[in-house]
Amino acid sequence: MTVDLFRLDGKIAAIIGAGSGIGAAVAAGAAEQGATVVSLDLDGGAAAKVAGQIGPAASAASMDIRDARAVNDVLGRVVADYGQLDIVVCTPSINVRKPLLQYTSGEFDDLVALNLKGSFHVVQAAGRIMTAQGFGSIVVFASIRAQVVEPGQAVYAMTKAGIVQLVRGAAAEFGASGVRVNAIAPGIVDTALTRQIKNNPAWHRAYAEKSVLKRWARAEELVGPTLFLVSDAASYVTGTILFADGGWTAADGRFTPPGM
Repeated sequence: MTVDLFRLDGKIAAIIGAGSGIGAAVAAGAAEQGATVVSLDLDGGAAAKVAGQIGPAASAASMDIRDARAVNDVLGRVVADYGQLDIVVCTPSINVRKPLLQYTSGEFDDLVALNLKGSFHVVQAAGRIMTAQGFGSIVVFASIRAQVVEPGQAVYAMTKAGIVQLVRGAAAEFGASGVRVNAIAPGIVDTALTRQIKNNPAWHRAYAEKSVLKRWARAEELVGPTLFLVSDAASYVTGTILFADGGWTAADGRFTPPGM
């Protein structure tokens, strides 16, 4: 009998940021592959709405990843309710696009608190549970900005590069306990986080042209890469960063030489 390595039947998946965008798409995709989904978001109402759309295989709760105690409590309740925690996916982030010399200390603190420290809280809390039970998979969303940057993205890029190293370190520490930790680096995705860019026609067009596919990604196009990493198809994949960027980081420059 052929085993479908991409199925998630019997898995308990906590999807953080599931109230909208990529997180909502991943939550729905995980349920379609057979997982029991816990939809988590700072906006508990939005998380509940997504869970309702998924159906009886999903539940929801509010969670602020900036609050370490809340993260531990909510993920602990998932284990209490379901007996295990197989999958944790962490998608939330914020961005303030402005020159480095114009950044305020408060803006810097806000980005670090959510993007980097919040991701740390999730990895730490999930890691405690999963290393104790002897299995599990954690995926944290980084960005192409972990590797390439442009004006106005310095602080955001710093937090995303930090996530990559956090993931690598956690993978090295948790691996002996049967726990895998990976990162996904999206390119430009049509979500609320990129609305500022989409609303500027020239900026929107420039980002589309930078991708070798000449378009933005839809949130649903991040589902496959994410579910691959949490599935048995990726059972020997850990400590890696999977770029889902339409070729953004593969192509150097925007000029095609004559005759090509």
